[in-house]
Amino acid sequence: MLDQAGGLLLSDLNLARRIEAADAAVGVTSAEIHARLHPEDGAIAEPMAGGVAVFVGVYSPLTQALGIGMRGPVRSLEMDRLERFFVSRGATVNIELCPLADPSLVEELGKRGYRLREFSNMLVRKIRTTEMPPAGSSAISVQLSSPEEADVWAKTVALGFGADLAQATENVSALRDLVLRPTTKCVLAWVEGRPAGGGALSIHEGVAAIFGASTVPSFRRLGVQSAVIRSLITYALEAECDTAYTLTRPGSVSQRNVERQGFRVAYTRGTMVGPRDPS
Repeated sequence: MLDQAGGLLLSDLNLARRIEAADAAVGVTSAEIHARLHPEDGAIAEPMAGGVAVFVGVYSPLTQALGIGMRGPVRSLEMDRLERFFVSRGATVNIELCPLADPSLVEELGKRGYRLREFSNMLVRKIRTTEMPPAGSSAISVQLSSPEEADVWAKTVALGFGADLAQATENVSALRDLVLRPTTKCVLAWVEGRPAGGGALSIHEGVAAIFGASTVPSFRRLGVQSAVIRSLITYALEAECDTAYTLTRPGSVSQRNVERQGFRVAYTRGTMVGPRDPS
């Protein structure tokens, strides 16, 4: 895999561990912020099986297991504990499976009747201190979002992912909480004074997680998403990150947009869904 400057970027276990650890850290922070803002929901994150189990509500898209099996074998007792974490809270078990996870995890998932729900591509790029992000369109203004703009940012980003997602209270609520994270930068893209798209950046040990980058349908094909990504890469550079990653659906427009910004597919992750009651 080549980075944006043509240098070799090795897609190996060490890289996967850094990326999956950063993604797990995003999940932990999500639970911590949600627990502070909405204590009645019982949001919590617990380390287990080399990763973390995150609960932010029964129907929240942030309720999932991340980084599982990235630090060695996953034992049957660890899987029992992970499943109890979700099922005891009334949630389905969702595990984001990295293909570089220990093979024992795949064996456990097979024995327990897990099914594959969807794939997502993990795209990665190096961040160099000498790089200069290309200039965007002067018609697009990308600015940091303030806490007062949390609702606008959340609804704009949700709408960019689809009208159905934007109408789901859990999705908008999860996005709204992002603006209040101390370690997260959220940006809004404006076109002619109207919010056209947005995205977010979270940092963990030199790795920049770029997520939520989307464009409102009526503003597509104007370069909004690319402008958002360039802005977030600039903030990652200022924070002295050396690596950035983002997740997209395979073959999507979003994947093409981030590839134009120097990202390359490091591996493909699978969302594994377990039986609601593992007993």
